[in-house]
Amino acid sequence: MSAESGPVIFIDDDEDVLRAATQMLKLASFSPSVFGSAEAALARIDGNFDGPVVSDIRMPGLNGLQLFERVKAIDPEIPVVLITGHADVELAVGAIKDGAYDFISKPYANDRLLVTLHRASEKRRLVLENRRLRDAVVRSAGDIPLIGEAPTMIRLRETLRQIADTDVDVLVEGETGTGKEVVADLLHRWSRRRTKPFVALNCGALPESVIDSELFGHEAGAFTGAQRRRTGRIEHSNGGTLFLDEIESMPPALQVKLLRVLETRQITPLGTNETRSIDLRVVSATKADLGDPAARGDFREDLYFRLNVVTLRIPPLRERREDIPMLFGHFLERASKRFSRPVPDISAGVRDRLVSHNWPGNVRELVHFADRVALGLEGLGTPIASGRKEQAVSSLPLSEKVSLYEATVIRDALQECGGDVRRTIEVLGVPRKTFYDKLKRHGIDAADYRKTAIG
Repeated sequence: MSAESGPVIFIDDDEDVLRAATQMLKLASFSPSVFGSAEAALARIDGNFDGPVVSDIRMPGLNGLQLFERVKAIDPEIPVVLITGHADVELAVGAIKDGAYDFISKPYANDRLLVTLHRASEKRRLVLENRRLRDAVVRSAGDIPLIGEAPTMIRLRETLRQIADTDVDVLVEGETGTGKEVVADLLHRWSRRRTKPFVALNCGALPESVIDSELFGHEAGAFTGAQRRRTGRIEHSNGGTLFLDEIESMPPALQVKLLRVLETRQITPLGTNETRSIDLRVVSATKADLGDPAARGDFREDLYFRLNVVTLRIPPLRERREDIPMLFGHFLERASKRFSRPVPDISAGVRDRLVSHNWPGNVRELVHFADRVALGLEGLGTPIASGRKEQAVSSLPLSEKVSLYEATVIRDALQECGGDVRRTIEVLGVPRKTFYDKLKRHGIDAADYRKTAIG
């Protein structure tokens, strides 16, 4: 069991019971909030409450059963545990059938209640985690999604989930357009800091004269023109996550100040001698290899090592070409909906560009290309070949269109390479296992192309 078992709301109109419950829950590493009435407790419960609720059934005003109904209306997946006297057991059983988590009869052993609360807390954590994951998927549909079947992307998602709810600072490396801010945002949204601010600052987009004030803030009168106090981005992100993009562009003088903040978790805004403690997680991003002294330039080595607690690398598209059809299909469908256009067929020209282009702008460039295809600004019209005959695809759903496109690319590559599997894998830039999985999925026999080459 973790050192911190999480929050619990405990409700009883007996002050002696509340004092005893508080002591018991704290000893068991819970973080209790106790209330003498259901009305007072309800003011603290919303859909983001991340623990169980314990309530006596018999209370003046709103009783435990009525409280359960109110909590269920707020979020039916908040576990509610009812404490019952002998006469209320039938009522409690009815509440269990109606969705209450459990009931415990008086007098109860502390161990019995604690076992129930540990189970209920774990259930609530899983419910909220699943919601966060679903929310991230939904949100990614409106931004550059972190999707893909390439092994590097699978490992990246797994690592994000492992470290998201820790407080380690993270350095994200990746080329322009790979989705570094998406990674930072997911680290925030999948962590306990998700209810606090996610504050982003592009260090390369602001002049040196402004970035100091943006990061650290200032007091009124700190300099000419400073008429009002300004809260800097660092202080504003207190309790949450600070995302510093293009960290390699930060001026050297500010690097020294940032290093001190990272080491002390304190700031002193311009114009005051007051030191303020802050609680934040820093996620920084760079398109340079800061571990290479030649690439690092005037970026401080000690700051690099301080930021580099955990490093995540986002691969460019050219290193995960097997993901391009899925990504392009996703973006094309999204663009077509946005522009109120039917999803177009993929022409030979579009297909060839997807296969041959190196995509230096990465996912962002692919998004813009899909937009142009959806608007009819790229050459369309040639139907996708199925391998042995032309097949009209206008009536097919997008997933089947993308599948046909992928199969066509593989067949064309096999044809070009004379059925040589090793050369075909090199041309497509996919792992051997992925290639054979796709052959099986599309019913393609590489031997057919070797015979064609011989004959």
